[in-house]
Amino acid sequence: MSNLPVLPVALPMAAGIALIFLRNSPSLSRAVALVANLIVLVLAAQLVETVRIDGVQVLNFGEWPAPFGIVFAVDMLSALMVLVTMVVSSATLLFATVSLDDARERTFFYPLFQFLLVGVNGSFLTGDLFNLFVWFEVLLISSYGLLALGSERYQLQETFKYLVINALSSTLFLIGVALIYSLTGTLNMADIAVKFPQISDKGSAGAVAIVFMLVFGIKGALFPVYQWLPRAYFAPPAVISGLFGGLLTKVGVYALYRVTSLFFVGNVNFVLPVLSFIAGATMLFGVLGALSQFDMKRVLSYHIISQIGYMIMGLAIFTPLALAGGVFYIIHHILVKTALFLVAGAVEATRGTTHLKRLGGIVDTSPVLTGLFFVAGLALAGAPPLSGFVAKFMLMQGGLEQHFYIMVGASVVTGFLTLFSMMKIFRYAFWSPEQVPFSGRGGHATRLVSITILVGLGIVLGLGAGFAMPYATIAAEQLIDPSAYIAAVLGSQAR
Repeated sequence: MSNLPVLPVALPMAAGIALIFLRNSPSLSRAVALVANLIVLVLAAQLVETVRIDGVQVLNFGEWPAPFGIVFAVDMLSALMVLVTMVVSSATLLFATVSLDDARERTFFYPLFQFLLVGVNGSFLTGDLFNLFVWFEVLLISSYGLLALGSERYQLQETFKYLVINALSSTLFLIGVALIYSLTGTLNMADIAVKFPQISDKGSAGAVAIVFMLVFGIKGALFPVYQWLPRAYFAPPAVISGLFGGLLTKVGVYALYRVTSLFFVGNVNFVLPVLSFIAGATMLFGVLGALSQFDMKRVLSYHIISQIGYMIMGLAIFTPLALAGGVFYIIHHILVKTALFLVAGAVEATRGTTHLKRLGGIVDTSPVLTGLFFVAGLALAGAPPLSGFVAKFMLMQGGLEQHFYIMVGASVVTGFLTLFSMMKIFRYAFWSPEQVPFSGRGGHATRLVSITILVGLGIVLGLGAGFAMPYATIAAEQLIDPSAYIAAVLGSQAR
């Protein structure tokens, strides 16, 4: 039995504990955090290849067999999510080393960063529903600390709202866990997948589905429970907004993919039709919110919402092609959205603002940053041959094959409006005459390197789709047919 599945959780936890004692040495903290991230990044890549070659990886803690003990179960979707988490967190961490002020660095930024990774990776790796709740709480507690760093009034105000909303969703999560335990007598997700079809009370099964769609809808910022996100993600420094915007809502999306494919498809008839409506509405309401904004970070925050609609579109169609497109879109979006927020952070570091009407002339003062934004913006809008185009093409093809014409239409409209809003940012912030003098704060080259890594990966993901697509296809096939996941977890207990 390999211990590889636990290392993406154990190493950030060890690094976070060590960094608590290094808080008064920012330079050493930066080095330790970066080294820890890079080590886990290598291990995450190894985990992906292990799953590709050997199939689903399972680790039973204390050698207690499932479903009685705690288990980590890693299929291709889990492994890919851990890998992309470590990629964007490493780039974001590099950006943070030259962007955060000394006070924030000393106020436990680096330990909180590592503990956030503990919660995120734990959520992706766990095979137990209650432990999914626990890992969510770990990442949420860390996110509260990161949102409040600096203790500015607006930050504290939005952190409090974020805390209250997530406390509500966590309470609903516990209610859902209690309901599903009362119906199946287990919390192991593979075991629930075996027992859920045997539930005789279909009304109770439907109630469980509604609770979990609401819980993960709140955490993933889906229509109609997305209103908390734009203000909360605008409040902190852009480096934190980038990490949250690229990563945190995708944990909710991942959880919805996991429980829908394991529990609800084939057992609760209304789930996929409801998700198809939610996907289309999330796209349209999110992009309309973005069009109404004139601050770069606010525009990008609303686009998180609209782009999540595409991810749910893949789940709602639930065919191998659409699910592969959804998985591909999740990975694309995490890379590109984080890059765009870091661009906003670089703009703010040099101009002191991200308000579009106070910017301009960046094409002259920083042509490299302009080029990075231009490519990332086109990727977000889905321009060929970038990663967003590949994912959207797969989703639209999958939708047309299954006659989801309205949802496909909503995705096309959203794509055009996304392109329009990216061009609005380009026109005001980069192309128009300079409004605020260029200040040239230090660390600009390092910021460009971190953004270039993410944008470059987005380009590679698009141009190298033939190499990347088999991984998304494996993930989709395992979601469509979870029998290998169930058998790997339960072994002889599977039935």
